[in-house]
Amino acid sequence: METRVALISIILKDTEAAEALNGILHTYADYIIGRMGIPYRQKGIQIISVAVDAPSDVINAMSGKIGRLSGVSSKVAYANE
Repeated sequence: METRVALISIILKDTEAAEALNGILHTYADYIIGRMGIPYRQKGIQIISVAVDAPSDVINAMSGKIGRLSGVSSKVAYANE
């Protein structure tokens, strides 16, 4: 199956959602190229970038699950092919 490279940008506003978010990322660990988290203490949020190489349906499923978490927002940017 053909894969695409994408970056999932995540803003975590509610630290209560961190465990659920990490569970989702663990489920899709085989597709994750790397991730970076930046705590922005002045605003009380976490900024997380997750680079993935996966089929489009897997990326959509992962970002959909992340986006449904309370206190979490996310967007996906795809690499041009």
